[in-house]
Amino acid sequence: MTTKTTAKRAATGALMGLALGDALGHPTEFNDVPAILAKCGPWREMKLPDPALVTDDTQMTLALGKGLRTAMDRGVLTPEGMAEPVRREFIAWNRSPENNRAPGNTCLRACDLLERTDRPWQDAGQIHSKGCGANMRVAPIGLVPGLSDEQRAGAAQLQSALTHGHPTALAASDLTAHAVRLLAAGAEPTGLVGLLRSYAYDNRSRYHERWLGDLWSRAQDPTPEHFIARGWDECLAVLDRLQHAVRTSSPETDPCLAVGEGWIAEEALAAGLLCFLLLVDEPLTALRRGACTSGDSDSIACLAGAFAGAHLGADAWPTSWTDRVEYRDDLLALGALWDGLRPEG
Repeated sequence: MTTKTTAKRAATGALMGLALGDALGHPTEFNDVPAILAKCGPWREMKLPDPALVTDDTQMTLALGKGLRTAMDRGVLTPEGMAEPVRREFIAWNRSPENNRAPGNTCLRACDLLERTDRPWQDAGQIHSKGCGANMRVAPIGLVPGLSDEQRAGAAQLQSALTHGHPTALAASDLTAHAVRLLAAGAEPTGLVGLLRSYAYDNRSRYHERWLGDLWSRAQDPTPEHFIARGWDECLAVLDRLQHAVRTSSPETDPCLAVGEGWIAEEALAAGLLCFLLLVDEPLTALRRGACTSGDSDSIACLAGAFAGAHLGADAWPTSWTDRVEYRDDLLALGALWDGLRPEG
């Protein structure tokens, strides 16, 4: 990890931004823009709810983060070493009484199946689901220091496959983690979409068998390469729309009109990125734009927050907001660990 990344505390910034976006978008999910404006007033003045409760987006981000921490405490991150602790954390989330924030059906079905120890985890992942539930939670994999490119990509896709097995869910999770890593490491936002397109092209036919096993065989594709290419092609198509939208869209326009409503993986990635890229130097405004959309507002805003926090660091967020967000201590503990700092208190 670079000195620059440590100094700005990118991991803390990204995790806090994700949770703040989630809390801001929680009350507006399932509403269209006119209804949100009627409820909240002008979108640029949206206030963080009090209490600042989050959704399953943040809960599952923390579950993944804790599973990763356990896996990496045991040594080098491997598919076998990661799958079991993350599986356990997902099951614990599924059983928790706090899992009452309108979680997605795909995650619920998959987590129920993950409890069946008599079958491989690949049987749990919903092979036809590309909902945004996998890439809304993947930011920790872009923040953990010391991973190789192969480990990061494989881990991002594996955590998706535990619940969402569609190749587009895998590719979008990989791209989301890669974007977070690039921003945390100091990449310029103006070149980010180009870097993501290059990454998608380079990995288009690469199936991470060591991490995914025979997951691909549960679909109707003739080869694993054909399976994963379907996902990358859908992500490349939405990156094309995103590139055009960054040049032509106004922050005053609902980003969902340009790149989709965000209920599916590739559109959530694009909508979150669009909110961030249109308002790079205004992180709170980027969250508000994500929360005031006609689509999956909490997931769009949480992804925008993860990107903005990875880019700007922990100081992007006012303490008057971060002190009130739900799961604050858990978020700070993981952020401090990955930023190489001692946890506060």
